[in-house]
Amino acid sequence: MPLPDENRLVLVGGATGNQGSVVARELLANGFGVRALTRDPGKQAARELAALGAEVVVGDYDDPTSLRKAADGVYGVFSVHNFMSGVDVEIRHGKALAEAAKEVDVAHFVYSSAASANLETGIAFHDSKYEIEKHIQALGLPWTVLRPVFLMKNWHELTGPVLSGVLPWPLDPEKPLQQVAIEDIAAFTVLAFQDPDRWLGQAVDLAGDELTLPQVADTLGRVTGRPVRYVQVSWEDFFKVMAGATGLDIDENFVRLFRWFNDVGYEADIPALRAAHPRLLDLESFLRFDGWGEKEEAGAGTSHSHG
Repeated sequence: MPLPDENRLVLVGGATGNQGSVVARELLANGFGVRALTRDPGKQAARELAALGAEVVVGDYDDPTSLRKAADGVYGVFSVHNFMSGVDVEIRHGKALAEAAKEVDVAHFVYSSAASANLETGIAFHDSKYEIEKHIQALGLPWTVLRPVFLMKNWHELTGPVLSGVLPWPLDPEKPLQQVAIEDIAAFTVLAFQDPDRWLGQAVDLAGDELTLPQVADTLGRVTGRPVRYVQVSWEDFFKVMAGATGLDIDENFVRLFRWFNDVGYEADIPALRAAHPRLLDLESFLRFDGWGEKEEAGAGTSHSHG
């Protein structure tokens, strides 16, 4: 049964981050009350959420008391964490929010993990998310786990090369890559909270499109109005480009991730997802929504974080 209107307050963790801010906005747009958890209520993103009607609360993942206070009285919690400060920190923070939710008897805990995190990929920032998943279940929380694949937003990292007509990646040109828009992670979060009977106890890989890299290049070209060709570059050259574009330390886990894209790949059931959410964005729809049709200059990079 759908959720009754009087129980629609959701605590959104990471509410000023990439995923959390989009989830908070989508919940507000669908009639939920939002309690936005942030360390810095003066942040622009926090002020914007407050202007939309969210209750902004201060919390620190290393302060369990603040987390319990933030979670007290809500129906649901949305939890997302990234590995940018290290996977040990990610795990500690993910467990802390789950434990706080359990202590105040939250009725529905939605955790944003990573697709195939349950498959022991050996990629540290996938394994960390599965450790958090297992902890949530062990606590006995009523849970839904959403596992997004590669984020479509990550194509921003290659804005410069794309606008010069080249998409440089190391994947086999025949290998498809599943991708998802953050907006659809938010949409499935809303669906989960709207219909807990359907979504409680479910772990679902999320993807909105599956394209080879030449198909991605064609799509980018179609949307930007200029030809883009896929160039398969060496792994070594690719990681040099990535380090420069993102400012990240490209360690062995990034290497494992991209080699895993090439050798294994994600396996989300896109037709089933589209049946549950008919407005699921394919890559072309996302790029148009995201303003790629108006791009004229190289943009700034973003990270591969699931956060």
